Amino acid sequence: MTAAQTFATTVPNPAVHARLGRIGVWSGQFDFSPASVVREALAELDELGYPAVWTGEVKGREVLVTAGLMLAATSRLTVATGIAQILARHPQTMMAGQLTLTEAFPDRFVLGIGVSHASLMEIRGVPYTSPLSQMRAYLDEMDRSAREQYRAVRPGSATRVLAALGPKMLELARDRADGAHTFFVPPEHTASARAILGPGKLLVPEQAFVLDTNPETARELARRHTGSYLRLPNYTNNLRRLGFTDSDFMDAGSDRLVDTIVPWGDPDVLLERITEHLDAGADHVCVQVLDPDRQGLPRRQWRELAPALLDF
Repeated sequence: MTAAQTFATTVPNPAVHARLGRIGVWSGQFDFSPASVVREALAELDELGYPAVWTGEVKGREVLVTAGLMLAATSRLTVATGIAQILARHPQTMMAGQLTLTEAFPDRFVLGIGVSHASLMEIRGVPYTSPLSQMRAYLDEMDRSAREQYRAVRPGSATRVLAALGPKMLELARDRADGAHTFFVPPEHTASARAILGPGKLLVPEQAFVLDTNPETARELARRHTGSYLRLPNYTNNLRRLGFTDSDFMDAGSDRLVDTIVPWGDPDVLLERITEHLDAGADHVCVQVLDPDRQGLPRRQWRELAPALLDF
């Protein structure tokens, strides 16, 4: 182990793994609700028994502050960032935020970090050059700062995962983190990711879902989702590795692509897809339930799905 890896970043924390459970919630919709509503929704998720919630950042709230809000509003939930953008903050700031939340809420915080996308970094006026090199250098500085600079009370360990799709970033997640958080991927990708990560590393795919048995309305909502992500080369490049072609990316996605990335139907359809991810090597699947309201939280769906998901 190199000096840059000495701060408990490559040693799995069994308590965190256990608390995550097999199924969690992923949502980027919290930004559209007042903080009071976010607290209420998180308290409900906690009461329903969901073990974990994942959220990210694009153009809204600062994600580490949001994670603190969520952790303070709940008593059992593990909160994870999926992801915190590394180019949005200095490595020492990211490290300090992680250690602060981990010490304050033991075994309940997972830091997911990623380089994000060129178009999103342009908004911040930050150069997006070589994602792999940028991530490697960022991890070096995070670990150096943790060893040499951090003066506050520190936790015994801290858990981080990397946003990773391609083989090289997955290798970096294996070597320099506790695992990987994958997004917009089918179970086939989960299997290849597990082969690269090997045993003992967290593998957490996101899985979008539409709770609707009507093919027309379900696919319409699913395409609203896929259309947003098919504009980002990171995702289309990854899908090409899985056998999709440019024709699948047209008009917000072919039926084949849409149904692969966003299954729709009743809870049994979702359970089948989750099972496929778990059988392929996932440790935890975070479910992003899509809601017809572009700015709404899918609280009705979370309630409806809870009996099936939490008894799984």
